[in-house]
Amino acid sequence: MNTPSPLKLTLVIASVILCWAYSPIGVHMGLHSYSPGQLALLRFLIASVFMAGVALVLGIGRPRVRDLPWLLVLSFFGVFLHHTSLNYGQQFVTAAASSVLAQSAPLFSVLLAFFCLKERVSLWRWSCVLLGLLGVLVVIWGDHGVGDIDPRGLLILLAAVSWSLYFAIQKHYAHRYSPLTMACYMVWAGTLMLCVNLPGLPSAVMKAPLPENLAVLVLGIFPSALAYLAWGYVLKHVEVSRASVAMYLIPPVAMTMAATLLGEHIALQVVLGGVIVLASVAAISLEGRWRSIVQAERAQPVTIEVLGDEGVAEVQGGR
Repeated sequence: MNTPSPLKLTLVIASVILCWAYSPIGVHMGLHSYSPGQLALLRFLIASVFMAGVALVLGIGRPRVRDLPWLLVLSFFGVFLHHTSLNYGQQFVTAAASSVLAQSAPLFSVLLAFFCLKERVSLWRWSCVLLGLLGVLVVIWGDHGVGDIDPRGLLILLAAVSWSLYFAIQKHYAHRYSPLTMACYMVWAGTLMLCVNLPGLPSAVMKAPLPENLAVLVLGIFPSALAYLAWGYVLKHVEVSRASVAMYLIPPVAMTMAATLLGEHIALQVVLGGVIVLASVAAISLEGRWRSIVQAERAQPVTIEVLGDEGVAEVQGGR
């Protein structure tokens, strides 16, 4: 496999960041003409058609019958619930605040690991979660003020929880299929679920202004389809832990786009809360990397003691 140049990888990662940073801006524009459910359906109808074309060109595998229930569960959390709650919640918060709140998913992954999977959670991770939730409160305070919080805006946090559940389940099935195969079936199944919003959609499309329809078209092709394909390409050539660092750039890029394209005023508290949330998420990620390094260092002397210097050399030479 040919290794792409650093410049090419950088450009691909930058395109992914731009695509996903545009998502809350496109949603904000689309909500002017569509209901939250209609917007989610139209976005993924476009993505489904695009992914079908990609699948015809590149080819995808067939899902195993025993995996179909789990693929449906993945589609429910990763597409239906995530995007429905995200669209409903964004009616009551700015695009800038939405971009920060949506990135809080790793905080809820820790809570799910403790309460649902009964995993041990370190004091460090608990501290990061509490700090991150404090950052969420600061974002909400800066967006509308604590006294003016609309509870429906917190549906964006439900979207983050849904995304956490999606990743928790996806870890157990990702190795069975290629990223393209997983993305295609998840998008198609999720689109079928979203068809409950079909009544009234054709007339809404006809009535919507051209700029808003173009915004939804961009949503369907770039954040919902191309970005996932590009991200899969990046993960083929870069470690997940290194590539994921780029995701922390999405909120600041989204804030810049919201201020430029939508004319939003970004409150200082929203920026401060965003920094707190992203710092806590980064700290959780760094703890995992630090633990893997420590475990590797502890395992090395044991390996040398059991195999001896010559045995270790043979294992390394056989890679």
